[in-house]
Amino acid sequence: MTEHEGFIRQCLALAEEAARAGDEPFGALLVVDGAVRLTARNAVLTESDPTRHAELTLVSDACRRFDAATLALATIYTSTEPCMMCCGAVYWSRIPRVVFGCSAAALGAIAGGSLVASSRELFAHGQRGVEVIGPVLEHEATDVHRRFWPRS
Repeated sequence: MTEHEGFIRQCLALAEEAARAGDEPFGALLVVDGAVRLTARNAVLTESDPTRHAELTLVSDACRRFDAATLALATIYTSTEPCMMCCGAVYWSRIPRVVFGCSAAALGAIAGGSLVASSRELFAHGQRGVEVIGPVLEHEATDVHRRFWPRS
């Protein structure tokens, strides 16, 4: 098992929790020095707020709880590659690393995404780098989405 797989599996468990709660299946972790410091899951449907993505919620909470030095050491793990909105939150928070399970392209193919973009491509437009690692355990991560999204 790679250093990232355990954290991605925790994200997938959060994604499953979100689905059981009536939300879309997305989960995220903030890891600093190998320890999970925060978790979040999608709450778009239950909170009637399209911005309540797991990653955006996580970054917002992290910025309120941790100083810039701590954020500079952090990694965001996420069940699915972050969207444009969530990439913006990661970028502006100055968190330097994202590790994801399911790619945006795979999610788009499963869920019929209308705005599919690679996080690597999005971060490439910034003035500072954000390291992107993934997909990690993509087969497991896509299974979460296949179980949730209706077949077209």
